[in-house]
Amino acid sequence: MPIQEAKVIWRNGELVPWAEATTHVMTHGLHYGTGVFEGMRAYDTSHAGSIVFRNREHFERLRFSARVYGINLAYEVDDLMAATKETLRANGLKSAYIRPLAFLGYGEMGPSSTNCETDVIIAAFPWGAYLGEDGLKNGIDVCVSSWRRSAPGTIPAGVKAAGNYLSSRLISVEAKSRGFAEGIGLSHDGYVSEGAGENLFLIRNGRIYTPPGAASILMGITRDTAMTLARKLGYEVIEQPIAREMLYGADEIFLTGTAAEVTPVRSVDRLNVGRPGDNPVTRAIQDAFFGLFTGETEDEWGWLDPVQG
Repeated sequence: MPIQEAKVIWRNGELVPWAEATTHVMTHGLHYGTGVFEGMRAYDTSHAGSIVFRNREHFERLRFSARVYGINLAYEVDDLMAATKETLRANGLKSAYIRPLAFLGYGEMGPSSTNCETDVIIAAFPWGAYLGEDGLKNGIDVCVSSWRRSAPGTIPAGVKAAGNYLSSRLISVEAKSRGFAEGIGLSHDGYVSEGAGENLFLIRNGRIYTPPGAASILMGITRDTAMTLARKLGYEVIEQPIAREMLYGADEIFLTGTAAEVTPVRSVDRLNVGRPGDNPVTRAIQDAFFGLFTGETEDEWGWLDPVQG
């Protein structure tokens, strides 16, 4: 999906023109994947104005990711939260996709380089439904990928690092080449892991199932949002290993992520999920999620961070 350029990008404490937010081709992060990032959204709500959704939780995870990879992050969570809102205001954006990124910059070569400065950027730009407006409404077609997710003890799957998304690229490119909207990866031991950039949920007999953290997944913030809202609605949410065949016997399946939001799945490997168009649990969670931005769902958890004030 093409990037819609905005006016400025926040970089290392300053707002710089979009076209000038460049880096050297010998930057460490470009050669070794030494970068950690977040995907966030701002929503223009009907009751609280423009807000950043779960601003604090995203930057807490960014600091965790940076710590795991030994990337020095000089900015505190509150600083980055404020910088995000500054970036939105400077660009005149009330709703946007937000991409914070911290990466090792120019200065040294070699995987273990310890003297590279860390560059930090926050970009914000308009971006609609990642898997399409029709996908949000009617569901998408997915396949199980031939690519496996990384095994424990190889690279940390629970960290949102740039290099981890090489796996996501393989899964997603394979799926699209076969005519699907998205691919589902399996973990090292053959259980269901997650989508290329989304967490997965399935519903069977009124219960909601999702793979556990040990299934080589990123513990998504939208995943946590969906689980919290589902329990608030009275559904039982079970984290357990999910065999591939459970996908084919599910009553409903949906994907979650900052980009994907809450997207129903209508088929897996060209097998319909449940009865076409009949996904009441998914719709209830989707309505509760988007209700946060219309005021129909009360924000009991302090997830909406106003851009102004």
